[in-house]
Amino acid sequence: MFITIGKKNIVTVIAIALVAVILISALAVTSTASVFFGKSSRKIPVYGVDTAGEEKVIALTFDAAWGADKTQGIIDIMNENEAKGTFFLVGFWIDKFEAETKAIAKAGFDIGNHSRNHLNMPKLSDGEIRAEIEYVNDRVKELTGTSPTYFRAPFGDYSDRLMSALEEMDMVGVQWSIDSLDWKGLSAKEIYDRVVPKAKSGDIVLFHNNSDHVLDALPMILSALKAQGFRFVTLSELVATEGYTIDNNGIQHKAA
Repeated sequence: MFITIGKKNIVTVIAIALVAVILISALAVTSTASVFFGKSSRKIPVYGVDTAGEEKVIALTFDAAWGADKTQGIIDIMNENEAKGTFFLVGFWIDKFEAETKAIAKAGFDIGNHSRNHLNMPKLSDGEIRAEIEYVNDRVKELTGTSPTYFRAPFGDYSDRLMSALEEMDMVGVQWSIDSLDWKGLSAKEIYDRVVPKAKSGDIVLFHNNSDHVLDALPMILSALKAQGFRFVTLSELVATEGYTIDNNGIQHKAA
């Protein structure tokens, strides 16, 4: 059986066939691309650490950018509870509070780098990124004898360029897995409720050194977590600087 097709119909059939071929090709490319790009190549900072099978530990961290009148109080409360932690310092804070910077290091706390001017790092040029980081490293080393290993980006804003710069400087980008939101003026009980019920081993908790109620909340949090068997560690005790992988959730897994 033969079907006669007019010239106009032939043109229509050819057009339809071409459209079909284009659509099939597009779908094939899209499918391939989705598989290829589905594997994130984005560089991710450390949000927490896998401590399965190890001691129950947690890292309390304190960002310092404005004010310092509660810094010694934090150190005293932590020491009273046999706890150590990490302060992330901004460059202009260090310049203004050199004595406090030295006191943090002398008390056995880690000092991390929080940039020189607390800017949005991904918006800076490569040279500006390095200058922001290097300034703090140099100032901390000048005052304490040790250069920071860990970097926390202002506002928690990271980019591949920033992470690459940190890698080149043998530093590790660190975020947090629990945010106390103490900077919002929360009460001590509200801060406690944001931290203690969520806490698990390997967590990194974010506080601020001069938030309204950090000195009220800290003793409650330390007491509760100690009762649960936690030990409070510095980042240098928790976060590896080599021989590790970071999964898509930002959890660091140390090499066996």
